[in-house]
Amino acid sequence: MLIRVNDQVMVIAGASKGVTGKVLKVDREKGKLVVEGVARVWKHVRRSQKNPQGGRLSLEMPIDASNVMVICPKTGQPSRLGVRYLPDGGKERYAKKSGASMGQIAPPRSAYAGS
Repeated sequence: MLIRVNDQVMVIAGASKGVTGKVLKVDREKGKLVVEGVARVWKHVRRSQKNPQGGRLSLEMPIDASNVMVICPKTGQPSRLGVRYLPDGGKERYAKKSGASMGQIAPPRSAYAGS
């Protein structure tokens, strides 16, 4: 999964379709994401020392990673992500729609450096 925490994403399927938000948490084993302001539910909480008031808390629940697309930093439109090697042998994420870099994900390695 190429989506990282703090990426800006748009929900493309489900009840929150069309909503954009920041990724707060990524669960790679389950293929789920927690996105700010998406899939909110009410959790009923009993009174405790941590929560002396008790009552209802509004929480974001995880959604499947296949239901979101990353927002391209160059165009502001949803885009798929790809991985490419840099001339120095490093690896980076990029937006397939515009080719804009989304940050390096692996350090340079001489085996993958271009000649």
